[in-house]
Amino acid sequence: MPEHGLLHGKSIVITGASSGIGAAAAHLFSLEGARLILAARRKDRLEEVVEGVEACGGQAKAVVADVTSGDDMREVAQAARDAYGSLDAAFNNAGWTSTGTPMHQMEDEEYDRIMDVNARGVWNAMRAQIRVMLEHGGRGAIVNTSSVAGVRATGASAPYIAAKHAVIGLSRAAADEYAEHGIRVNALVVGSTRTELMDEVLTRTPSLLKPFTERAIQQRLAAPVEVAQTAAWLCSDRSSFTTGAAVPADGGWTAK
Repeated sequence: MPEHGLLHGKSIVITGASSGIGAAAAHLFSLEGARLILAARRKDRLEEVVEGVEACGGQAKAVVADVTSGDDMREVAQAARDAYGSLDAAFNNAGWTSTGTPMHQMEDEEYDRIMDVNARGVWNAMRAQIRVMLEHGGRGAIVNTSSVAGVRATGASAPYIAAKHAVIGLSRAAADEYAEHGIRVNALVVGSTRTELMDEVLTRTPSLLKPFTERAIQQRLAAPVEVAQTAAWLCSDRSSFTTGAAVPADGGWTAK
């Protein structure tokens, strides 16, 4: 492991760590020297990520957890303190969406699920993480995954757009509220990314590749590790003067 990596010695929680951007972040953060608590609902997939991190000489522990549960998020934050003595940073990456059902046809249950995972999930995670950070005198960095749907209407479902706007609002509010304690909070504005879920969608409907990419200046999908690179910087001390921001990792989508 690197002795002077970007995240050397930091204890970091990653939610949604069993696949996609979360799994890429787990491997990258470890290579940058972080000690990890990885949280997700899928035990088998989560343990595979842990094994991969450990095979490269990293430190990671799995906690099976659902971000919609406040108790689960408290358990995850506590696991970081118990394992490593502190919680220095968190990447709250868990998310969920549907296929874009029109508002007038959407069931309440679908709306509730999207809002619970994307908005309440960030709320639950941050509350637990901030408590642990404050117990150790403050200081820390939290990164919450939003989306280009958090700044504009994108064609995604209405509650997903609303939830990702809420992630930016929660991040800015927390950044302001806890600045005096040395806790920085930022939102990551993510563009279309080639995750497993995205691959499944494009396999079923290849024609969607164009609308997913044509608004971006680079006109391509991101690799998950490209998004993870930006999250790593925001979790690191090198972003010490960045807080309350909606930081794009979107290939230029929001530049137009």
